[in-house]
Amino acid sequence: MSKLSYNLIFSIIILVFLCLGLRSSAFTNLNTLSFEESLSPLFGDANLVRSPDDLSVRLLLDKYTGSGFISSNMYQHGFYSSMIKLPADYTAGVVVAFYTSNGDVFQKTHDELDIEFLGNIKGKPWRFQTNLYGNGSTPRGREERYRLWFDPSKEFHRYSILWTPHKIIFWVDDVPIREVIRSEAMGADYPAKPMALYATIWDASDWATSGGKYKANYKFAPFVAEFKSFSLDGCSVDPIQEVPVDCADSVEFLESQDYSAINSHQRAAMRRFRQRFMYYSYCYDTVRYPEPPPECVIVPAEKDRFRNTGRLKFGGTEARERRRNRRQQRPEIESDPDERKLL
Repeated sequence: MSKLSYNLIFSIIILVFLCLGLRSSAFTNLNTLSFEESLSPLFGDANLVRSPDDLSVRLLLDKYTGSGFISSNMYQHGFYSSMIKLPADYTAGVVVAFYTSNGDVFQKTHDELDIEFLGNIKGKPWRFQTNLYGNGSTPRGREERYRLWFDPSKEFHRYSILWTPHKIIFWVDDVPIREVIRSEAMGADYPAKPMALYATIWDASDWATSGGKYKANYKFAPFVAEFKSFSLDGCSVDPIQEVPVDCADSVEFLESQDYSAINSHQRAAMRRFRQRFMYYSYCYDTVRYPEPPPECVIVPAEKDRFRNTGRLKFGGTEARERRRNRRQQRPEIESDPDERKLL
């Protein structure tokens, strides 16, 4: 079965799961904001292009600079969301990031929640990763890497991060792709200090595509990432003010929203996504972490797919059987090497 067929089937399954959810989308009643209301330029001002109605922004990367924006406020817990469309064609070496951080304020003890999109050579799909840090715990990265079931350069899709005192959920459209439940054993590794929202596009040729094998090619520049329908909810605070702010009402509001709970149908969609599209998880990387970090929930069906490096088992009897079945079903199509790795 071709990669296109797999992705089409997965999209249909996701749609069925969500239609059976018997409740509205988690994102139908979002309070969307203009750029002026919620955001500020971060760098590369000439490469940050706001729409005439101020409801969308284009971030450009050329041979001179990338660009980015930052939320006007910092939030003690929050929901951060935007519709995003990624650059098309050759994008190797390019990274588009949508993340929260307080690294500018707490340089040695910063917290961070990441969605990073990793470009690819022409004809190969975008990949993306999620990560989290607390209290400067960068040596203990918690990366997961995935593919998408659609082409993110063809149309806008919504990407969201929920962060409360008790959990973190990463969303792609209406599909929760990762949930981290706070564990006492995590200690300060769980993000706890106020964070701002960032979005950037930049050249990461030294690592982003095949470990740096493929570099950004500015013959295809400018690379353009588009953002719109911004939504920010949370308790706005000044991280250095002496008088603490009571954020209890804000947290209660966040936890009352649909995006803060995963129903049974969305959980099934998340399980299908992770089984089909996740190709690295730190939780299964026993070389790096002989004992899984405390927040890891080891799922046997997931664990069986990964080597002790946390990467997919590329060979073995099961993979050979799948390749043989594909050849029998569609002998006229040559299998994509990347697809063989990701099945």
